[in-house]
Amino acid sequence: MSLFVIGDTHLSFGVQKPMDIFAGWENHTELLRDAWCRLIRPEDTVVLAGDISWGMNMEEALPDFQWLDALPGKEKIILKGNHDYWWVTMKKMCDFFAAHQLSTLKILHNNCYAYGEYGICGTRGWVNMEPDSAAPDDEKVSAREAQRLAVSLNAAEQQGLKPIAFLHYPPIYGCSCNYPMLEVLWQHPVTDCWYGHVHGRSQHRYAVNGERDGICYHLIAGDYVQFIPQKVL
Repeated sequence: MSLFVIGDTHLSFGVQKPMDIFAGWENHTELLRDAWCRLIRPEDTVVLAGDISWGMNMEEALPDFQWLDALPGKEKIILKGNHDYWWVTMKKMCDFFAAHQLSTLKILHNNCYAYGEYGICGTRGWVNMEPDSAAPDDEKVSAREAQRLAVSLNAAEQQGLKPIAFLHYPPIYGCSCNYPMLEVLWQHPVTDCWYGHVHGRSQHRYAVNGERDGICYHLIAGDYVQFIPQKVL
C-alpha cells in the first residue's frame, strides 16, 4: 500500500479544452494513464491536488471523473484547484459520485483522511501577496483558505495522525509568500507540503522544492513531474 500525489491533470473528456496547444502538454492524458497504470496498484491511494477537470459543472466533468475512477487505486482524494469550476458543496459532490457509482473518488474539504499513521490534509490555498499590496478580496479568500487548512490539520491531530499538507497554490513562490497559509502550517507538526498550480519552464524555475523553515516543499504540477504520479509514502 502506497500514497501518491499529482496535481493539475486538466482533463477535458467532456468539453472542448485541448491542453496539447501548450508546450509540454502534448498527449498528456496518455502519458498520465500509462504512468499511473505502471505505478499505482489497486490498494494504493492517490491525492489529486486541484485543477482536475475543465468541466464547468458536474455533468460536464463526469467523463473525467469516470476516467479517473477506472484507473487503479483504492482511493483518489480530490482537492479544489482554481480551475475546478464544477466544484459545488461537499454533499452535492458526494451525492453525485454515489449516484454515478464513482466509488474511488473522495473530496478533501474541511476534513482529513487517515492513511496509516498519517493524515491527508489540505485545501486549495490562494495567491501569494505582499502585506502592503494585498487586495481586500484576496485577503478574505486567503483567510478563508487558511481556516480550511487549519480545520483539516486539526482533524488529523484530533485523531492522533501525523498531518501531511496538500495544496493547489504554492504557499511560497520565488520571493513571495502567503503568510496566512504559512502560519497555519508552522503552527502544526507539518514536515511536508505538496502543491501544484505552477506551469511552464519559465515559472517552474521560481518554484520552491526543498526545505524552508522546517517544512519540505514539493511541486507536483502535472507538467513539472511529466505526468508521473509522485510517491509520498
